[in-house]
Amino acid sequence: MTEEIATKIVLAARPKGKPTEADFRIERTPIPQPGTHELLLRTRYLSLDPYMRGRMDDRKSYATPLQIGDVMTGESVAEVVISHVPALAPGDLVLAETGWQTHYLSDGKALRKLDHRATPVTTALGVLGMPGFTAYSGLRFIGQPKPGETVVVAAASGPVGSLVGQLAKLSGARAIGIAGGADKCKYVKGVLGFDEAVNHKSASFSEELALACPSGIDVYFENVGGIIWQAVLPLLNKFARVPVCGLIAQYNGVSNDDRNNTVAATMREVLTRSLTLRGFLNSEFLKYYPDFLTEVGDALRAGKIKYREDVVDGIENAPEAFMGMLEGRNHGKLIIKVS
Repeated sequence: MTEEIATKIVLAARPKGKPTEADFRIERTPIPQPGTHELLLRTRYLSLDPYMRGRMDDRKSYATPLQIGDVMTGESVAEVVISHVPALAPGDLVLAETGWQTHYLSDGKALRKLDHRATPVTTALGVLGMPGFTAYSGLRFIGQPKPGETVVVAAASGPVGSLVGQLAKLSGARAIGIAGGADKCKYVKGVLGFDEAVNHKSASFSEELALACPSGIDVYFENVGGIIWQAVLPLLNKFARVPVCGLIAQYNGVSNDDRNNTVAATMREVLTRSLTLRGFLNSEFLKYYPDFLTEVGDALRAGKIKYREDVVDGIENAPEAFMGMLEGRNHGKLIIKVS
C-alpha cells in the first residue's frame, strides 16, 4: 500500500438550485485501518449518477438524505487491500457502496465479488450494474413492449436510456430515442441502432417527435420530465405504459420549462386514455437480478448490446463532472477513475 493519505469528498452545503463547487469539500485523512472482521477497500472506479442530486437535499424521499459533512454517496468498483474476512483476499475486486472516497472500511456484507476476466470491470457500474438493471426492470416489468409497438425513451444516449432502446429492439418493438444534441442523436441511431433519434434542443422538437412516432407511443420510459414530458403526453396511445425512472430536468428545482407541465393536464390524459404511470425503484425487482446479468451479459458478449463510458481521471474532479452530468455534458456512463 503506497498511499499515506485518504481523500474524501463531503457535502459542504445544501444546493440552492444547481449544485456549485461550494457545495462540496475535499478532505484528507489518514488511511483507516481495518479491525477484526473488517476489510480495507481502495476505490478504483466511482460511479456518478443523477440520483445523487436528490440525496443532497433535506427532504423526504425513498432514501435518507445526506447530512452536512457526510461523504457523498456512490457505488464503486473497489479493490481489497487488507482483509480480515475469510471470503475475500487482497487483490479481489468488489462492488461496494464506498461513496466519494479513495478508501473505505467494510464488514464484508453487501459486497459483490467481481470477475473482471469476461468483460471490462467498469461494466459493473453501467450496462451490467445499477443503470442497466434499472433499464431492464422498468422496461421488462412495467413497459412490457410487444412486437410492433413504439417505445420512446428520454436521455437515450445515457446508461439507462441506451439499454432501454436496445432491449426494446430485441423484443421486436420500434425504438425512438430522445437526446440532447446532434452528436448524441447520431450515436443513438447510428451506433445503438434505434429506429429514430430526436434532438430535444431543436426549436421544432415537438413536431419532430410526432413525425418520428406516426402511430403514437405505446411505451414511454421517463428519465427527464419537463418539456420532454409535455411533448410526449399528446402522443401516448390508449393503454400506453409509462415507467417513471427519473426526472432529471427537475432535480435542481422547477424551471421555466415546467410552467405548462400542469398536474391537471397530465391527470386528464391518464384518465381519458387509460394510461399506466408507475414510478419504480430497481430494488423492487431484485429477485430478477440474476436473470438480468445472464440475459444482458449474453447479449453484450454476442455484440447485440453496445454501451459507452465517459471516464474522468481523479476523484478531485468528481464535483465538476457531476455538475456537468446534471446539465447533460457527459456522453455515456459517467465514471471517475480513482486509482
